[in-house]
Amino acid sequence: MSELENCLFCKIVKGLIPSQKVYEDEKILAFKDISAQAPIHYLFIPKKHYQSLADVPLSEMSIMTELFTAMRKVADQEGVSVGGFRNVINTRKQGGQTVDHLHVHLLGGRLMGGDMTGA
Repeated sequence: MSELENCLFCKIVKGLIPSQKVYEDEKILAFKDISAQAPIHYLFIPKKHYQSLADVPLSEMSIMTELFTAMRKVADQEGVSVGGFRNVINTRKQGGQTVDHLHVHLLGGRLMGGDMTGA
């Protein structure tokens, strides 16, 4: 089985694995994270498979604008834009990426602490 055929998120895009969708358009899909770390914890993915942010060709980097536009819309809808939210992209193994399909976490609904300090 190829990497693409074995990709968990590609299977979600194809509807082979169920998800709780919170947003979908032609290029982007967002769904609830099954291991939520906050009251609002969604994953935003491009429907096209990119292994990680480092694997997006520079000529296709506009997909990041599409991802962040979708996140902004959902953050507004969920009411977390005013109080604040966190976006996280883990890139490759040493960056903490556990699913080899580009995805961005949107977390909100509580005060974010941890090792990230106001920078």
